[in-house]
Amino acid sequence: MVKNGHTRIPEVQYTSPASGAAGIEVLSIAELHRRVERHDPQRATQRPDFHVLLAVTDGLLWHMVDFQDYAVTAGRWVWVRPTQVQHFGDLTGATGTVVLFQPGTLEPSTASDVGLDNPFAPTLWTLTGEDQLATHRALTHLISEFGSNGIPTSTRATVLSNLLAVLLLRLTAGTATVGTPPAEYADTFLRFRTAVEADFARHRDVGHYARHLGYSPRTLTRASFAATGFGAKEFIDRRVVLEVKRLLAHTDDSVAAIASALGFPDASNFVKFFALRADVTPAAFRQRLHTPST
Repeated sequence: MVKNGHTRIPEVQYTSPASGAAGIEVLSIAELHRRVERHDPQRATQRPDFHVLLAVTDGLLWHMVDFQDYAVTAGRWVWVRPTQVQHFGDLTGATGTVVLFQPGTLEPSTASDVGLDNPFAPTLWTLTGEDQLATHRALTHLISEFGSNGIPTSTRATVLSNLLAVLLLRLTAGTATVGTPPAEYADTFLRFRTAVEADFARHRDVGHYARHLGYSPRTLTRASFAATGFGAKEFIDRRVVLEVKRLLAHTDDSVAAIASALGFPDASNFVKFFALRADVTPAAFRQRLHTPST
């Protein structure tokens, strides 16, 4: 059984490393490499249900997030959000830190300030000057406190969550927020986006979401346009196309199987749907990904 196509791509669930960690774990890139090798080196492609924040202090690390390769060097950060698909490159070519944390770790106001739930926020963040120094200091403090066990569990949880908040506030400070709707549309769009994430494999019509959420289709279209620059129908279609690309790239499922998993009863209509929006057929998209470049 395929739920939104998710189970075909290995999902990684968050496991708390220790009591009092507040849904936060801090580890080195070297330790991350050991874990990947120990568990299954062939499953470097995965979909975490938590946030992954990766910072390099020396060397070069290539990291793929939803078909985009990012060159991560000193001063650059990669932020992978839940439901995104990531693929680890060679983890031996760089040193640095990885911070893993659950979506509910931050206070709601801080989560809003840093765009925690914003799927349109940047994946790659490049810092320079004082911003880079301040963010590095915040990370160093978080690393130090994570390694310290000399305080009560409840106190440690509060300290870690507050230090994570400082780190993310420093990281995002001064960066224009992408995809954040005006206040009048914020709640509407967030509800719409959540509903689409749950149901895009079954429903692709705006009317369904309007009825389910108690809005008019026009209201959802306005909210989506305010947040993303395109309407509600295109928002739904783009989410479906992204999932198709993920499944074509990271599974061996046939085009017909993917079509069925994503709610298309007819494979030919699925091919037309994808080709119209991606400018390439599913088969050609998969072949292009698996053909070595010269």
